[in-house]
Amino acid sequence: MAETPPVPAPDNETSGLTRRRLIGTVGAAGATGLVVGAAGGAATTALVRDEPPTPLSAVGSTRVGFRGPHQAGIVEPLQAHGQLVAFDLAPGAGAKEAAALLRRWSAAAEKLMAGEPVTSGGAPDTGIALDAGPSSLTVTFGFGAGFFDRTKLTDRRPAALAPLPEFSNDALESGRSGGDLWVQIGADDALVVVHALRALRREVGDAARQRWQMAGFNRARGATDRPRTTRNLMGQVDGTNNPAPADEDFDGHVFVPRGGDSRSPAWMEGGSYAVVRRIRMLLEKWDEQSTARQEAVIGRRKSDGAPLSGGQERTPMDLEKQNGEGELAIPFDAHARVSAPETSGGATMLRRPFSYHDGIREDGAEDAGLLFIAWQADPQKGFVPVQRKLDRGDALSRFIRHEASALFAVPGGPGEGEYVGQRLLEG
Repeated sequence: MAETPPVPAPDNETSGLTRRRLIGTVGAAGATGLVVGAAGGAATTALVRDEPPTPLSAVGSTRVGFRGPHQAGIVEPLQAHGQLVAFDLAPGAGAKEAAALLRRWSAAAEKLMAGEPVTSGGAPDTGIALDAGPSSLTVTFGFGAGFFDRTKLTDRRPAALAPLPEFSNDALESGRSGGDLWVQIGADDALVVVHALRALRREVGDAARQRWQMAGFNRARGATDRPRTTRNLMGQVDGTNNPAPADEDFDGHVFVPRGGDSRSPAWMEGGSYAVVRRIRMLLEKWDEQSTARQEAVIGRRKSDGAPLSGGQERTPMDLEKQNGEGELAIPFDAHARVSAPETSGGATMLRRPFSYHDGIREDGAEDAGLLFIAWQADPQKGFVPVQRKLDRGDALSRFIRHEASALFAVPGGPGEGEYVGQRLLEG
C-alpha cells in the first residue's frame, strides 16, 4: 500500500498551542495510496503511512486541519483507533436545532483537532487527553436520509443518497444501521479518541439521541520493522491495487465536483458519500481452511499479498494466467478477481476501514471483523455495482456476514467562519 509522509501544516495551523503539549513538529497528515480490500466486500482501498517508524513521543504531535475543501478523515492516513457513532434527531427537533448542534459540534471538533481543551455549557474539559497532542485526530460529520425528513429539507436531499439495495449476504440489524447524523472519529491514541467522543456527546444536549456506536482499530504507527500494508483479522494483507490520490481521476471517483451534479446538489460540493458496513468475519470457519485454500479465496498470497499470478505485492494481477494444471492462477471466484475494477466496469471507491473485536457471541463464535467505510462521489457508481458483482460469485462471501449498513452524505469541509453543513441548513 503506497503511503506518503506528513505534509507540514500551514502557519495558521500551528498557532495558539495550549496546555495539551505538542511534541516535535506539528504536521498535517498527507494523503496516501490505496489498495484492494481483502475482506471488505468491495474493490476498494486502504490508507497507511509511508514514513519510517518514529519515536513514540512524536505520535501525538501530528495535527490535521479542520477547515478545507474536504472534511478531514477521508484521505488522511488510517489511524490506530476509531469510533463511529450515529444519532437520530430527537422528536420535535428540526432544522433550527440541527443547525445549532452542527455549530457546537464544529466548534468543538476544531478545538479537539488542534489539541485544545473543550468546555461545554460551563463545564470544564474532562482532562482525558490532558497530556497528549492531537495524535492525528480527525472528526467527520455526515447526514443520513432521515435527516432531511426530520428537518423538512427533503427538496435538498441528494438523489445519490437513495437507500442501498438489498444484497444476498446481508443479515442487517436495524438497531445498528442507518441514522440521521453520523460522526467518525479517528486518532493514533485511544484516549484522544474517547476524549473527542465524550466532548462531542456533551454538545448534543436535547437535540439528538444516540442510535449506535462502533469502536475499531488498526495497526499502530511504528509497530512493524518498516512501513507495511495492514492486515485484517483474517491475517490477510488487506489491499494493494486501487486508485491513489495522485491519480488524475481520483477526485472524480471520491468527491462531488464543483457546483454539484445531476445527483448531488451544490451544497455537496467537495463532499463525498460514506457507505458504512459492519462485516463480521466467520473466523472459526476461516481458520479451519488451509493456507492454500485461504489464498485461493482471496486470490493473493497470505505471506506478502502478492497476486497468485506471480510477482510482488504491487504487481498487477494477470487475470488470464494459468497454473501448471491449466487452471486460472487466480480462481474465477477469488475476491481479488471479482472485486477488481477491471472486472467491475471501472467502479472505484476509497476504502478507509477499521477492524473490530467485540468479544464472544452467545453461540461461542468471535464477534469480530471489519468496520467497512467506503468513500465515493456516487454510491451507484462505486459501492453498489461492485457489491452486486460480489453477490453473484465471491468465494469470500462464505466467510463473512454484513450485519449493519448505513449511507451518509458527507458535505465538503467548512470554510473560515462556517460550520459543517451550513450550506445545506442555511443555503
